[in-house]
Amino acid sequence: MAADSEPESEVFEITDFTTASEWERFISKVEEVLNDWKLIGNSLGKPLEKGVFTSGTWEEKSDEISFADFKFSVTHHYLVQESTDKEGKDEVLEDVIPQAMQDLLCMNNDFPPRAHCLVRWYGLREFVVIAPAANSDAVLSESKCNLLLSSVSIALGNTGCQVPLFVQIHHKWRRMYVGECQGPGVRTDFEMVHLRKVPNQYTHLSGLLDIFKSKIGCPLTPLPPVSIAIRFTYVLQDWQQYFWPQQPPDIDALVGGEVGGLEFGKLPFGACEDPISELHLATTWPHLTEGIIVDNDVYSDLDPIQAPHWSVRVRKADNPQCLLGDFVTEFFKICRRKESTDEILGRSTFEEEGREIADITHALSKLTEPAPVPIHKLSVSNMVHTAKKKIRKHRGVEESPLNNDVLNTILLFLFPDAASEKPLDGTSSTDNNNPPSESEEYNLYNQFKSAPSDSLTYKLALCLCMINLYHGGLKGVAHLWQEFVLEMRFRWENNFLIPGLASGPPDLRCCLLHQKLQMLNCCIERKKARDEGRKTNTSDNVTNTYPGDAGKAGDQLGPDNLKDTDKEKGEVGKSWDSWSDSEEEFFECLSDTEELKGNGQEGGKKGGPKEMANLKPEGRLIQHGKLTLLHNGEPLYIPVTQEPAPMTEDLLEEQSEVLAKLGTSAEGAHLRARMQSACLLSDMESFKAANPGCFLEDFVRWYSPRDYIEEETIDEKGNMVLKGELSARMKIPSNMWVEAWETAKPIPARRQRRLFDDTREAEKVLHYLAVQKPADLARHLLPCVIHAAVLKVKEEESLENISSVKKIIKQMISHSSKVLHFPNPEDKKLEEIIHQITNVEAIIARARSLKAKFGTERCEQEEEKEDLERFVSCLLEQPEVLVIGAGRGHAGRIIHKLFVNAQRVCEIPYYCIIVIQTLLSRPLLGEMLFRFPHMAD
Repeated sequence: MAADSEPESEVFEITDFTTASEWERFISKVEEVLNDWKLIGNSLGKPLEKGVFTSGTWEEKSDEISFADFKFSVTHHYLVQESTDKEGKDEVLEDVIPQAMQDLLCMNNDFPPRAHCLVRWYGLREFVVIAPAANSDAVLSESKCNLLLSSVSIALGNTGCQVPLFVQIHHKWRRMYVGECQGPGVRTDFEMVHLRKVPNQYTHLSGLLDIFKSKIGCPLTPLPPVSIAIRFTYVLQDWQQYFWPQQPPDIDALVGGEVGGLEFGKLPFGACEDPISELHLATTWPHLTEGIIVDNDVYSDLDPIQAPHWSVRVRKADNPQCLLGDFVTEFFKICRRKESTDEILGRSTFEEEGREIADITHALSKLTEPAPVPIHKLSVSNMVHTAKKKIRKHRGVEESPLNNDVLNTILLFLFPDAASEKPLDGTSSTDNNNPPSESEEYNLYNQFKSAPSDSLTYKLALCLCMINLYHGGLKGVAHLWQEFVLEMRFRWENNFLIPGLASGPPDLRCCLLHQKLQMLNCCIERKKARDEGRKTNTSDNVTNTYPGDAGKAGDQLGPDNLKDTDKEKGEVGKSWDSWSDSEEEFFECLSDTEELKGNGQEGGKKGGPKEMANLKPEGRLIQHGKLTLLHNGEPLYIPVTQEPAPMTEDLLEEQSEVLAKLGTSAEGAHLRARMQSACLLSDMESFKAANPGCFLEDFVRWYSPRDYIEEETIDEKGNMVLKGELSARMKIPSNMWVEAWETAKPIPARRQRRLFDDTREAEKVLHYLAVQKPADLARHLLPCVIHAAVLKVKEEESLENISSVKKIIKQMISHSSKVLHFPNPEDKKLEEIIHQITNVEAIIARARSLKAKFGTERCEQEEEKEDLERFVSCLLEQPEVLVIGAGRGHAGRIIHKLFVNAQRVCEIPYYCIIVIQTLLSRPLLGEMLFRFPHMAD
């Protein structure tokens, strides 16, 4: 058995050395990426123009490779240039040095203000970087660094790539790179070392030249002259000697309630802190030759005042706190709250014992009981105000979220008509300074679906923002909204129009809350007109019509301005058979049963035209030109008609859903038509009452002239006569017009059931307002707040005239109109709009800060002022601005004075670029780091 087992023990493992290792696979992947990006061979471009690194377009493309389980990202950075014809050049330029080595010698683009660090250090237009894929990963050990460099060198040699390839080592924040560039018979190594402290002998030009020459190892003696470019950068951080121009709001005055009404209509603007944190002055000597200047540890010719080139850049504060941005942001936060008004303020406390609580809970029953007191004292608004007093009594003055003085000031600002003994009751409830329809501001609120800037809704949004920021936050918002709803109830009960709202039906281009308030105003107008009409009829015993109806019908006078559509004036409405009996409770017209009987209107449905011709005409507005009735020749009169029922967009959407659910069947289509023709029936009844003995043809001639076709014909006597008949669609069997005409009774508009039940609609609006949570309210008013913020930004920008801000504002308006025009916009998109507003505010604040520091307003000469303003504008828009005249120019003298006053002049060499033009490399010292690329044949 032992003998049998011996051969097995002698078996040894065979290693296949032809299998690729992880290192070889990594090199192969690098070569594959270089081939895919077509970075093989020599690719010479045209010489670089001055400033192209900053003004040109940089692009990059990335790929991911792995070394075993460690992932690297490979990124190709390159300057986009015009394509050149390379055909036939490869053979001629076969032995030319790589493009990167030529770029090292080019001095046209030293110190680019905005570029990749490798571009600033080496002046490269194209390079590839291999770095750990994850930000937390880093190549720390020396062996791993050497392994990566070996991989890079092999990959460049195998592919013939002449683009420099860098490897990022150590932690990414150190920006430490090593790399290599290979060409035909030449190689450049890019190496770097970080020093914690710069040795004293290397803090001046002489020491740097010594170390540069020793590292170059040039065999020539004497060495050729060295070309030098020097830049010193000075940083100013101390602005304490300059007052920040932003005036902070007087918080004490706001909280104390001493703010005037106009203050609540204004928006805060500006930064709470200086948005400019640092000013960097770069003094540059672009082209010097060794020996021209002296700079050692004893003496230096490098006086920054005498530098031929000065350039300035500003460092902006990161996310400065801005008043307008906070104003909108804090209001937007309310949109995410879930609490209701009752949960925020606490439930209403009606814990009175005895008779007082009975008075409140049995309020409606008292309305039906006989009592010697007048009815108006038992109105709902009276009871609500009594309840409000009891709530305040329980709560205490100190517990009220809003100070009484502040609350009264806000209410007076929102309702200026309350300052007089009697609120305004005119027909026009909006201000006369509403912008015309062609103005930019008018179009803006239409785009944002907000509200006019002089409307009550717009002012309410600003007041709620002010309260949210300065007066109790969410509780203050809930408190004001509660008071606002009570005010709406009071005005409805007492027939007082709501100020700050345009008359007429709800404007569907505005936000839904604004439409609701307009709807409530329409209800107040209808109720007020009806009450006044009843008083007039009672006192004068004269039959009157609705003032609103008369005005509407008066606008339609004239033979050329008639109703010529089937149903343009009342697309919406209910069927005449679908009104609930409960509406009789709210039906308030001068119905007189005896008078109806006297006019024969009870039998109107059964009686024909002859019987109806004996009726007394009622509800006539004016004679319709020369038109006469077809059958009896009497003049045709335009009747007084009811106004179509106004509707808000949510009601229109609800009605559309109801109509859509009826389906496409014949019965559903018939029912849909009946529901949509309630206004048609009302107009037919008014027409019959005004024109006894009329026929459907007479009504069509007035209501829809296009459906009555007249043709010239020859009668029996040979005379030309006009013969008319209804259109083909009017003759369709079971036509809705014919059916409605047969159903219509001769009833004037004042005795008809109301198409628009203002009592019910007003109660629906008041209920809608009462159940709104603060979050819902903020959602409704956010378009108004953004609208106000944009107007404020435009107003402030007009004072500064910054071209870049104008472009941003146009983009912001376009973006906002797309987002806000649709219901329920996404929070992320709303945050983007608010962020844009804050950015624009910060830019304007930076402009004002720089103007204050450079004293543009103190310039005596207009030319100097314009130059200085142009210089400040360039500082905001460009990464680095050249100072005209350097230290001897007007701006240069101001900058020098800034540093002298601060007494913190930092004389630190930021960049010292040294170039030996006879060799093919350019070592660079910058940011106190030594970097020495060298070449080897």
